[in-house]
Amino acid sequence: MDSLVIATRKSKLALWQSEHVKKVLMNAHEGLSVELLEMLTKGDKILDTPLAKIGGKGLFTKELEESMLRGESHLAVHSLKDVPMEFPDGLKLAVITKRADVRDAMLSQKYKSLDELPDGAIVGTTSLRRRMQLLEMRSDLVIKNLRGNVNTRIRKLKEGQYDAIILASAGIKRLGLENEVKYFSPIDTSIMTPASGQAALGIEITNNLDVETLVSVLNDENAIIETTIERDFVRVLEGGCQVPIGINAMVNGDTIDISCIIGLPDGTEILRERKQIKKDEYKGIGKKLAFKMIDRGAKDLLERAEYMALNEIL
Repeated sequence: MDSLVIATRKSKLALWQSEHVKKVLMNAHEGLSVELLEMLTKGDKILDTPLAKIGGKGLFTKELEESMLRGESHLAVHSLKDVPMEFPDGLKLAVITKRADVRDAMLSQKYKSLDELPDGAIVGTTSLRRRMQLLEMRSDLVIKNLRGNVNTRIRKLKEGQYDAIILASAGIKRLGLENEVKYFSPIDTSIMTPASGQAALGIEITNNLDVETLVSVLNDENAIIETTIERDFVRVLEGGCQVPIGINAMVNGDTIDISCIIGLPDGTEILRERKQIKKDEYKGIGKKLAFKMIDRGAKDLLERAEYMALNEIL
């Protein structure tokens, strides 16, 4: 096989990610030709409605998947945190890349940190996970929905629509936008638990062994271990965009540190779990943590969280 086509969204971040994968593949396989097929997804077109109201994360992957199933492309590069847990027949998640900075970050033109935000400050995010954790820390904050690509969100901040906005550090760094605003402040994971899969890229492919062999050079062992734990946790809880769930697994030598959080979007009720395990014990631990949360009332809490999100917030 001497040529591949990558289906990609047209946003600057999606194109950066696909170009990165293209470069690695062409460097790894002499003579391989790789082209990008740029597409608009439903999630890119509908910018005035929170994702949870219109279908969740799959809105950014469906058109790319249909392109692969039609034979127009061989693979798609996604931010793993946007990838649904289940895949259409004929497609699979073949690669999880080395993770970048997993932290969320606060961007602001006036304030260096969450602690410096004044009472009643307006903070932009559409993530229920971020909303929950912000309001748990600072119930005085006013959280406003924030849609659009990274550049659009930064523009809205600069226009003064928000005192601060919360974005993933990885996306800002990949696009070289750290200096686009006065203050770019990553938030420690002990303060704000990231989303499942944050900062890793997931490569979805057709069920084609030749394609799988070519893209396998991008796999990262630690990222696979970490995100397997995280995605298993979310899968058991049946969590999507409509509920606030955070989980982060981090390999540190021979051990893995895991922290997870669920709760109500207004931050008034929270369940947390933290655990350290040996690296070779990672299989099944995400599911075990999820069932432990369920024993503590997670299902009821998430049902209430979804109702609150769809009827009172979004």
